[in-house]
Amino acid sequence: MKIYLDNAATTPVHPDVAAVMAKVISEDYGNPSSTHSHGVKVRALIEDARKKVANLLNVSPGEIFFTSGGTEADNMAIRCSVDDLGVKHVISSKIEHHALTHTLEDLHKRGRISLSYVNLLHDGHIDTVHLETLVKENPGSLVALLHANNELGNMIDIDEVAKLCNQNSCWFHCDTVQTMGHYPLDLQKTKLSFAAAAAHKFNGPKGIGFIYINSENKIKPLITGGSQERNMRAGTENVYGIAGLAKALEIAYEYFETDHKHILELKNYMIQKLRDEVPGVTFNGDPEGRSLYTVLNVSLPPSPYTEMMLFKLDIEGISCSGGSACSSGSNVGSHVLAELNIPTDRANVRFSFGHQNTKEEIDFVVGKLKEMLVESLLAK
Repeated sequence: MKIYLDNAATTPVHPDVAAVMAKVISEDYGNPSSTHSHGVKVRALIEDARKKVANLLNVSPGEIFFTSGGTEADNMAIRCSVDDLGVKHVISSKIEHHALTHTLEDLHKRGRISLSYVNLLHDGHIDTVHLETLVKENPGSLVALLHANNELGNMIDIDEVAKLCNQNSCWFHCDTVQTMGHYPLDLQKTKLSFAAAAAHKFNGPKGIGFIYINSENKIKPLITGGSQERNMRAGTENVYGIAGLAKALEIAYEYFETDHKHILELKNYMIQKLRDEVPGVTFNGDPEGRSLYTVLNVSLPPSPYTEMMLFKLDIEGISCSGGSACSSGSNVGSHVLAELNIPTDRANVRFSFGHQNTKEEIDFVVGKLKEMLVESLLAK
């Protein structure tokens, strides 16, 4: 039995998305910058995709720019804010995705910005009282935060943070990589300066994403060269990726209510099942509070198998992770869990769910965890 519970790392491409991409690859091969009929046809395809994304987010198509993914979009928002908007100070937290933290640390080391980190509450939520103090003390700053933490699932109150930033003349870049397609956003109501998204988190292809840039913010391109993306992102466009992204987001919005209900039931089912069958289990973050329904971070009881737990789960055909997949090549532990002082003698496992998962799969996973923990106790 093969069970995939690592949807926060990436999601399987929806069959309808794959079909759209296959058609574009085989039939629509013109260069969108060419002026002949083949190129014009592909240019129309890109602009149609841009309109679909913009309509779903309730913004102007001129505010959507396609990128290689969330990391590029984060870099573009942060670095161009410093270069072109005159940002000298950035407010963030120490548990953001490395696409944010490493970019900010690089700029700080180069003397381009000063940095403030908002305090964290015991459950990993940002301290909004402290955030309010920071923005009031530092008007004109850029606030850079995840909408949902990729390891814990904790969500900020995006409307509250946006309002706070707007009231104090601060820019707000929100990394919505984990929430785009899983949490309907109306960017006319939620006033952001920038937002980053990646298609492979909502059953689209890898290597394609987009950045939302509020039309009030005039920045220059991060990547220079040709005049693609209305002079904002040079390089021949990833045409079939763009088509796949738009189709995937369209499907995600169409089936949001059904998928949300199903996936949330799976998450709650697993929480209860673990509580019932794995004594000593605890949960990191705020899984039953303000949390993304697709992510569950679990601390298993200490055992001789702690360091091998992910390996043993993989042998059983269960795919999950110990944190961000982007850090899997690193020999350091999770910076998120370290900031929250989560004990290191426990195996901390992130299970993340998709619409394709079932309760039968949850039963199998919990059963295997129970077997491993009993086996480890007997082996002592």
